[in-house]
Amino acid sequence: MLAAVFLGGMLGTLARAGLAEAVPHDDPAAWPGATFAVNLVGAALLGWWSTRLLRDPGADPRLRPFLATGICGGLTTFSTLQLELVRMVRVDAWGTAVGYAAASIVLGLAAVVAGRAAAHRVPSGRRTGGPA
Repeated sequence: MLAAVFLGGMLGTLARAGLAEAVPHDDPAAWPGATFAVNLVGAALLGWWSTRLLRDPGADPRLRPFLATGICGGLTTFSTLQLELVRMVRVDAWGTAVGYAAASIVLGLAAVVAGRAAAHRVPSGRRTGGPA
């Protein structure tokens, strides 16, 4: 399990670091698009993967730690969100800070719900009842 979390976390962190490198955020008063994007994508993936894995009782037990804890945990970043909010407040960008915090929470929750809903629309691929 620990190896699954480690490998997933490494992949998620590398993806986040790559996006942060590709889309730098130098202005503390500006909306941090890369962090916002990875947090929303990670929330949607968490909703999708958690739902799909719960629907498949035969799934490898290492998948959830690898995908949800590892990849999503490495991809998303609450700590960077907090640092960006502090930087916005320090430069008196209160409107951006409040908007960013609210949008991150509301749209993050919506992304989890959307990921779960999408996962429910896809057939599980397993037959239930009767001989296989």
